[in-house]
Amino acid sequence: MEKQKYYISTAIAYTSAKPHIGNTYEIVLGDAIARYKRLKGFDVYFQTGTDEHGEKIELKAKEAGITPKEYVDNIASQIKDIWDIMNTSYDRFVRTTDPKHEREVQKIFKKMYDKGDIYLGKYEGPYCTPCESFFTESQLVDGKCPDCGREVHKASEEAYFFKMSKYQKRLEEYIETHPHFIEPESRKNEMIQNFLKPGLQDLCVSRTTFKWGIPVPFDTKHVIYVWIDALTNYITFLGYDTKSQSENFKKYWPANLHLIGKDILRFHTIYWPIILMALDLPLPDKVFGHPWLLMGNDKMSKSKGNVLYADDLVEKFGVDTVRYYLLHEIPFAQDGNITNELLVSKHNSDLANILGNLVNRTLTMAIKYFDGEVTNKNVRESLDNEFVTKINKLDKEVEKAMDDLQIASAISEIFEVLRSSNKYIDDTTPWVLAKDDTKKDRLETVIYNLLESIRICGRLLYPYLPDTSNSILEQLNTTDKDLIYKDNNIYKVNKPSILFERLDINNL
Repeated sequence: MEKQKYYISTAIAYTSAKPHIGNTYEIVLGDAIARYKRLKGFDVYFQTGTDEHGEKIELKAKEAGITPKEYVDNIASQIKDIWDIMNTSYDRFVRTTDPKHEREVQKIFKKMYDKGDIYLGKYEGPYCTPCESFFTESQLVDGKCPDCGREVHKASEEAYFFKMSKYQKRLEEYIETHPHFIEPESRKNEMIQNFLKPGLQDLCVSRTTFKWGIPVPFDTKHVIYVWIDALTNYITFLGYDTKSQSENFKKYWPANLHLIGKDILRFHTIYWPIILMALDLPLPDKVFGHPWLLMGNDKMSKSKGNVLYADDLVEKFGVDTVRYYLLHEIPFAQDGNITNELLVSKHNSDLANILGNLVNRTLTMAIKYFDGEVTNKNVRESLDNEFVTKINKLDKEVEKAMDDLQIASAISEIFEVLRSSNKYIDDTTPWVLAKDDTKKDRLETVIYNLLESIRICGRLLYPYLPDTSNSILEQLNTTDKDLIYKDNNIYKVNKPSILFERLDINNL
C-alpha cells in the first residue's frame, strides 16, 4: 500500500542576523510534526531554508564591507548549523540565491505579467525598511509599522504591481468554504477583519532603490520584490516549472501545512494564495500561524538586547531539554515565555523527576529482582486493568492532539501516562512484593506492565525528544514498534543510565 504523503514547510529564515531561540522555535515545531507523521507511516517531505534577498541585507553587507552574497553565505551557514544542533530532520534546506530558484521566479513573474495580473505603476506611501513592506495609512499602528513597531518613512518610486483585488472575492470564498485553511481561528479572524474586509490594495512586487534581488526579466532596473521571491520557494524547490511539472511536485503539492510566525501571516494567507490562484495551482491545506516566544512581555529583538540563542541554551541544558520546553511550554494560540530559570524548573520537575526517575527505577528493579529478564506472568489486579487501559488509550489521544496541531497537549498526554506509571509503582509497592517469595509472579507482572508503559511512551516521545526516545528504547533493548500494550513481550533490559541529571540554576 502506497504511503500517504505529507508536505510540511517552515517559513524560510531571513538572513539578516543569527537566529535567536524565538526564530528556532518554528523549526523545532515543524520537526516534531514531521517526525510524528513519519512515525505514523506517512511519506513526509519537510522543507526549510533561508530567504536571502532584499534591501536590509544589501545595507548590512555594505556596513560589514563585504558583498551581499558573502554576507548571506555566512548567515545561512549559521542558520543551518543551529537547525542541525536542534536535531531537526528536514529533507531539504533551501536558499533563495539558488540559481534554479532565481530563474524560476523570473519565469513566474513573466507568466503573471503576460496574464495581465502584473502592471507597471508608481507607489507612494509608508514603507518599513526592516520588514521591507509597504502599508496603507489605515494599516499603521500609532503611525508605525504594524508588524515590527518601528518607524516608517514615505516612499515613492516606479514599481510593478500585482492586481490583488482581482482575486479578492475568490479568496474570501475559499476561506469561507475551507474553515481550517487558516489556524488558529483567532488569526483567521485577524486576516479577515484587518485586511480582507477593508479591501485589498494592489501589491507592490518590484523595487528600484536597491539591487540585491532577482532582476525583473524584461525590465532589469527593477528587482522582484521579496515576497514573490520568498513565497514561491515552496513550489520552486519542489520542482515547479511554469511549463511542465516534475514528478516530485505532482507528488507533494499542495502542501499539507505551512508553519509560520504570526507576524508574516498576511503574506502567507492573502498574498501567497492569490499568487497560487494566478498560477492556476491548488492552495495548501493549512497555514498555521504560531505564537511568539517572549522574554518577559517583549518580543525577542537583538536591538533590545533581550535574546537567547539555541546553541547557547543547548550547551547549558542539552538538546532535548530545550526541545521539550519549546514544544510543551508554549501555548497553542498565545505567546509564551522563556528564561533560564523556567528551563531549569521544567527540566528538573518533568524530565528528571517524572521521566528519568521512572525509567531508572523500573530498570533498576528489573535487574535487581529478575537479572533484567522480565516476562508477563499475568497475575493481574483491578488497578492493572485501569493502568493498561490508560496505556492503550495513549496512541489515540496523542494522534487527536497532533491532528489538531496541539503539540503541547500531545506531550501532556504522554506525561500523564508517565505520572500514572510512577503512581502505579507507589500503589503496587514492588519492594514489598519482593520480600514475599509467593508474590514473585505478581512482582514480575508489575515490572512487565511498567516496561510496556515505558516502551510505548518512549516510542511516542520520539517526535519531541528523539535522542531521549532512542536512549530509552536502547535501555529497554527493544525494537517493538507497536503502540499498544502487548501480553507476550520478552524483556532483557540493559543497565540503566541517567537520562536527565538534575540542574542547579546557580551552577549554570
